[in-house]
Amino acid sequence: MSALALPLIGATPASATTATWNLEAEGQQICVQGGWDWTYALAPVSGSWSTPVEVGIRDLPPGSSSLGGDTIPPGTNERDPVDGGLTVNGFVFMSLGAAPVGEYTAEIYATDGERTETDSMRIVYKERCW
Repeated sequence: MSALALPLIGATPASATTATWNLEAEGQQICVQGGWDWTYALAPVSGSWSTPVEVGIRDLPPGSSSLGGDTIPPGTNERDPVDGGLTVNGFVFMSLGAAPVGEYTAEIYATDGERTETDSMRIVYKERCW
């Protein structure tokens, strides 16, 4: 019996992978006066990944719509060790319809099909943005 169990100890299924990527889209805010037919937000992914990572946006204000997002091919993206900068490798696109003055929270997401990460983005409608 122990001869059969021994090979299974510490075995990892061949299909199991550990995702080592992170969505780094936090802290974004857009000020909107009226509405915009087309705009974008940043959706950078850091780390490394072996399958494509799709980025998108949801929970937009009423009258707004997602125009899609990038599919980031397998690869790596690390912060610069000198200045901490990160290459922006993902963008999400949207149309922001006219909405009442106020604050809305949208959600930027990234998924590799097995794991999804999200970050919030604040959309502020004002009479004037400057």
